Amino acid sequence: MPNPEPVHDLDLTAKPRRTTAGGIVLLETTLPKGTSTYRVFWTITGPVRLTEQDTQIALLGATQVSDRVTLLEKTNRVLRATLDTAPLAVGSWTVGLRLVVIDDSPGEGVARELSGEAGPIEVLPRPFAAGDDVAVTLKRAQVPPTEDQSLWVAIRNSTNAIGFENFSRFVDQVMCGDLPGQPSKRERHKLAKVDRRTALPFPNVNRYRLLKAATEVFLMVNCGVDRRVFDGVDVAEESRRLNRPVSKTDIEREFRDYLVQVDRGNGGGTLDVLPYLGLIRLQLRDVAVTGKANDDEDAEACFGILADKLVHPCFLELIWSFWTDEAGPLQALKAISWRFQNRAAGSPRRDPLATMDIDPLRPLNNLVWGWIQDEQHRLTMSRRAYEYDHAYGLELSTRQGPPVRGVDSRSRFLDAFHNLLSLCEVFYRCDDDTTVIADGFGMLNALKETHLLLTQGAHNQYGDLPWTARHEMLMAEWILARPELKDFLATRTMVAYQETWMDRVEAMNRLQHWTDVSVQHFRDLAVFGEQLLLSIRFAAWSVVINPENAAQWARYFRAEVKGYIYAYRAVSGVDLTRRDASAAPVRERHGAYRS
Repeated sequence: MPNPEPVHDLDLTAKPRRTTAGGIVLLETTLPKGTSTYRVFWTITGPVRLTEQDTQIALLGATQVSDRVTLLEKTNRVLRATLDTAPLAVGSWTVGLRLVVIDDSPGEGVARELSGEAGPIEVLPRPFAAGDDVAVTLKRAQVPPTEDQSLWVAIRNSTNAIGFENFSRFVDQVMCGDLPGQPSKRERHKLAKVDRRTALPFPNVNRYRLLKAATEVFLMVNCGVDRRVFDGVDVAEESRRLNRPVSKTDIEREFRDYLVQVDRGNGGGTLDVLPYLGLIRLQLRDVAVTGKANDDEDAEACFGILADKLVHPCFLELIWSFWTDEAGPLQALKAISWRFQNRAAGSPRRDPLATMDIDPLRPLNNLVWGWIQDEQHRLTMSRRAYEYDHAYGLELSTRQGPPVRGVDSRSRFLDAFHNLLSLCEVFYRCDDDTTVIADGFGMLNALKETHLLLTQGAHNQYGDLPWTARHEMLMAEWILARPELKDFLATRTMVAYQETWMDRVEAMNRLQHWTDVSVQHFRDLAVFGEQLLLSIRFAAWSVVINPENAAQWARYFRAEVKGYIYAYRAVSGVDLTRRDASAAPVRERHGAYRS
């Protein structure tokens, strides 16, 4: 015959109901009249699961509690036990009691099974006493988020979108129609339009012309601030950098809140722009804004501010081109194009590329032919060098001839930027020490100074030369990444480079005895330097007075700052973590940068 369901008729009490860890709780219940033998089962439930052994240890000193307990009529029917709370974790616990009749002839009216519960019993932390071992943990003080954090996310996402990996994938899709993930309808429309206006007056350059058009479309689609700037954002990575959980919707909302409204002029309404560009608009308040904010076509205007450039600034920084120039892809492709034309390298010794023959049966032949034929339409090294001097006061070490003598040079930029990086290193050491609160005032002043110098150089060719230089260097990297060149050059297969063009340039550096510095360091300087300077250029640091903005900036870009400092030391031998490093001359492969 199956046992009946338990009957919850035991009134189990616990005294006291609140005790510190290690205290004793008295458990008590009164059994019903009758003559029976019961088996006693105790249970303890709470915030932590206990094993059976823990349960037995916790229930000590129970009166009349054993494996078999005989209770006779007209005797003391009060069952007592003591609960030692020492093994229990701090929290709320419940004690359960179950009695099962085990004799063969229970008394009349005696239930076969009885149960009851006592609780909740609150176990509180034990106060510290003399001689106690106390574990102390220090945590960094909570810092509230700042309003400009979404701008940093936009900059990182935009610069990553125009990285070589994405560019190579896009061009492969355009040049090889059988690859998955074809360009979108918008991209195909732009490609057709750009391809028509990039016609070249040379024969057999169709593949090169398509590469040139695809590169321009890639930059047009992925560069700058628009509604797609947060597409593909790594939410987990941004949450880690921002030290708080965020979603794509949160970032987009914060970015919309960060933008400010400016007047178009002539009763044309308002536009949402970055705060820095809003300040610039105030200085040009008498000039009307022309064109549509969502129109990337050429504006038909004789005088005014182009709305698209105001609302959708392109996140390109010329320092990317400078460090890529130093890495040598253009120099390597120039040596290949000279060999293609049967021209000597200018040295009486044997050309290292003498055995290199590019056969006419593969696409590389047409690409190199088009590259050489279009040389007159590309920027010269001197043209780029003068703009590097104007923007940053930097001098190309790969450039031969007399030094650049520019009219307007940012001679103080390098010192200001290196001082900022040095202060960041000091801030990181203080911020990692949880016994102090790191002060961001020093970095805030350094950010203001660097921002001022950067914006002073944003004139003349600033709007077009960075775009053109990026356009040409991406094309050169893609040509160098062609599989044919891996056959021609003695590349090292077992070295894992981040981008496929890098091992070709590394091999050329060895062949020509140009440098033994790894191309990886120049690539890191280009990528990290661009993101850092864009975040300094496009944030309104001139009106920021809260040091927490600078502190949060340093925390967010910590990986980029650390990476730039290390790569700079590998390239130049200068350790920027030293406080006097910014004042030291920066020696490079073939020359010196002025600092």
